[in-house]
Amino acid sequence: MSTTIPTALEMLKSGVHFGHQVQKRHPKMQPYIYAKRNGVSIIDLEQTRIKLQEALDFVSQIVANGGVILFLGTKKQARNGVKAAAEKSDSPYIIGRWIGGTFTNFENINKLFTKLKTLEADNKSGEWKKYTKKEQVALTKESHKLNEFVGGVKDMTKLPKAIFVVDVKKEETAVAEANNKGIPIIAITDTNVNPDMVQYPIPANDDAVRSIEMISNLIAEAIIAARK
Repeated sequence: MSTTIPTALEMLKSGVHFGHQVQKRHPKMQPYIYAKRNGVSIIDLEQTRIKLQEALDFVSQIVANGGVILFLGTKKQARNGVKAAAEKSDSPYIIGRWIGGTFTNFENINKLFTKLKTLEADNKSGEWKKYTKKEQVALTKESHKLNEFVGGVKDMTKLPKAIFVVDVKKEETAVAEANNKGIPIIAITDTNVNPDMVQYPIPANDDAVRSIEMISNLIAEAIIAARK
């Protein structure tokens, strides 16, 4: 079962075609730009559909072989859509803040996952009741903070086989780490970024909520379909 690619009209309605101001255009994105309107770069949606199909085929291949894809979107417009898509497809996600070393120093970062799971288990079992109110408040704060940063990846026992990124410029540290570790990157590439930084660029608006949600959801649907 394959994921249906949205039509150009459906993409238009979600604002997928709107790029950044012309002066912010990255020269490597020129092949994916259809025109300019009122000083704004307009993305060629036929190119978007082609690159989206390539990305979804790759997602299917990874998941069919038992691989996991990590969703990443920490900008405000991306968080809800990325989290919803990741949870829908039972995939790990990061929407709070990328912690430097998540890929390049995974063993140490993994200790944070263990710490969070221990805190949650102790709270659930009533272990916290033996502490003072002040200590319980401190434990709650620590648990909430850890959950914000690594709650979506706490069950990830090894590095993912690929990563889906909403904003390459915003997530430049994660992109650098993924490339360093040879983890393929699927990413929404707006007109202001270098698509050569990722292996599977999807030329699209990375600021509009509906655009982000549409593409994140397509990635999730491809994951679900590949598992079947």
